[in-house]
Amino acid sequence: MSRTQLQEAVMHKLVVLYSKPTDPDHFRDYYVTNHLPLVMKMPGLLAWRYSFDVTAPQGEAPYFAVFEGDFADAAAMAAARASAHGRRVTADVANYATGGAVVIHYPVQDGTG
Repeated sequence: MSRTQLQEAVMHKLVVLYSKPTDPDHFRDYYVTNHLPLVMKMPGLLAWRYSFDVTAPQGEAPYFAVFEGDFADAAAMAAARASAHGRRVTADVANYATGGAVVIHYPVQDGTG
């Protein structure tokens, strides 16, 4: 396999990093009960995953929770976020993420050992 093949983007990832909220129990409950059902209906979303068990190798982790969403490419992600449903998902974050959220995205490079 050539270096070019190893660096070919195979998907685009959206990551949301959540800082510790004022009420962690409310965050968890609202996120699972209300927010994730909205997220699952985003157009173009291929796969998603999340965790409330964010840790750091040393000290306290800077984030409380993390979400990862996979899209075919940057255009698919941008279209999903710009859609009426995507805007609804974004607006819903204020209902539970009192600690704030950092949103990043990037093309994912495929490669194996």
